[in-house]
Amino acid sequence: MTVRSAKAQWNGTLKEGQGTMSFSDYNGPFTFASRFEDGSGTNPEELVGAAHAGCYSMFLSALLSNNDLKPESVNTTASVTLGKDDTGPCITNIKLECEVSCDGLSQELFDELTAKAKANCPISRLYSGSTATIELEATLL
Repeated sequence: MTVRSAKAQWNGTLKEGQGTMSFSDYNGPFTFASRFEDGSGTNPEELVGAAHAGCYSMFLSALLSNNDLKPESVNTTASVTLGKDDTGPCITNIKLECEVSCDGLSQELFDELTAKAKANCPISRLYSGSTATIELEATLL
């Protein structure tokens, strides 16, 4: 079983403090402003989006490959909405927007496989049954 790790450090109060998140070769700052306003730096929701976009793209590529197709490209953007419920801030929506270029792929199979990837990629499965809804807008180029 593969285990990956990342770490974060926060110094100070919620609004005046600052932190860093790091994994692999990435080390980036985050602040209250970068998470809840329009400040510079990253935030956990961007990292969730990057993870979901990458996971979905790889999973869809695997499904296409398992159908004897050779995808040229699978480009996915994940927009993550941070909202609020009765217990506080929470991710309320993740919208996946995907464009696929793959010779020989029919629209019918494309629709089937994109939906299957949305339901079954590990990051989608992680959020299944959570506060987040996952939307998909997929385009076959």
